Amino acid sequence: MSRIISLRKAILSGSKNASSVVKESLEKVSKDSNLNCWINIYGKEALEKASEIDEKIKKGEDPGRLCGIPVAVKDNMLVRGMKTTNASRMLNEYISPYTATAVEKMQAAGAIIIGKTNMDEFAMGSSGETSAFGATRNPIDTARSPGGSSSGSAACVSADHVPAALGSDTGGSIRQPAAFCGIVGMKPTYGIVSRYGISPFSSSLDQVGPIASTVLDAAIILEIIAGYDRRDSTSIKKEVPGYAETINDSIQGVKIGIPAEYMQDGTDPPVRDSVLAASELLEKMGAKIKEVSLPLTKYAVSVYYIIAPAEASANLARLDGIRYGLSADSGKDFISDVTASRTEAFGIEVKRRIMLGTYVLSSGYYEDYYIKAQKARTLIKNEFMEVFKDVDLIFAPTSPTTAFKLGEKTGDILKMYLSDVFTISANLAGIPALNLPVGRDSKNLPVGAQFMGNYLSEKLIFRTAHALEKELSSSEKQ
Repeated sequence: MSRIISLRKAILSGSKNASSVVKESLEKVSKDSNLNCWINIYGKEALEKASEIDEKIKKGEDPGRLCGIPVAVKDNMLVRGMKTTNASRMLNEYISPYTATAVEKMQAAGAIIIGKTNMDEFAMGSSGETSAFGATRNPIDTARSPGGSSSGSAACVSADHVPAALGSDTGGSIRQPAAFCGIVGMKPTYGIVSRYGISPFSSSLDQVGPIASTVLDAAIILEIIAGYDRRDSTSIKKEVPGYAETINDSIQGVKIGIPAEYMQDGTDPPVRDSVLAASELLEKMGAKIKEVSLPLTKYAVSVYYIIAPAEASANLARLDGIRYGLSADSGKDFISDVTASRTEAFGIEVKRRIMLGTYVLSSGYYEDYYIKAQKARTLIKNEFMEVFKDVDLIFAPTSPTTAFKLGEKTGDILKMYLSDVFTISANLAGIPALNLPVGRDSKNLPVGAQFMGNYLSEKLIFRTAHALEKELSSSEKQ
């Protein structure tokens, strides 16, 4: 059942009003403060907006498709008048002078932003632990990670603070936390959602998308935030299809590939078993399942950790304590001031990636590393295109494991980076991918599986994921 549709009906019918819905949401946030999934809450402003929505409804005016629905926004997305910290000391006091396009569209549809969510610092992390404001906790088991970098957005939806949130996905940062928290997360085709007003991490990989409790809710949010934006040079000039319009259509005959490389020894047995069980359900519903091969998957992490840090190094160069960000006066000269500011304000993971990115872009290493990584990226993209000649969608684990304990991987950076081994390829190729919860392990932790499709195949992904979601729900009730 769509939480967005049911709440909207309740508000429009008068059985609830926007103000009471927002108050309920704020009460839940306050009650679950131990989750640390919010950086800044804007309760007063949210209640003022809710009153405006209630007045519109009384006057018979159109309150919008998301009228009075409380939502969360990841703290790397600008909202005018609100802080955008990127979970970093560097931008702790930065007030946004304008609003990101995706957020602007949500607001225009009547959504009410109740706050900005915690995240890995500058979206660099896979566990929610690199935030300058402390680690986010998984609502299902507070000793465990909610995933990252969109840790707060996933945790607050999973905890039922809000029906939906916006996240950003550079190497799996929507899908992996959605998998760990047992909810839906969608990374759309690169370019169909504007990146204008989103603090850039890796510009050629970053993509904004919805995090929600159901597939239908994710489809509704994507319909609202997608579309061409002249302020984003990478924005695609395509009409936004009605993702929710055909979501209940049959999946009879849909060809789905299971990549062998995602189902081997590195994948935990409960994850593999849940994905295989879900694929059997898809087959019963009329989909055609076959094994496919994506052998270049093993190079994805290496390619990503050359390209992403290189772009991050360039993007974060502006944060020097002089033009932007925390300023630490060394009392010496310009170089010393910049060094002191960046040393004090950036966390260890951000420093690590800046240094790595600067190295691979430096003279003598640019062609050996960065150019080769871009060539390998093209090969990975071409491999997906070849597979999509035989199948309509790919179905695979989102993460090789369920949610790990906080602190478990912070001492082993390679192990942490490998958390994204199954999600990174979709970002490198620019294709859409959606996480769907498909089961639980012996510790009752959610298992996530992702549908990946060819460019602009979101409609088919939503339809197939929705069909499986209904079937899984029906199976649980029996």
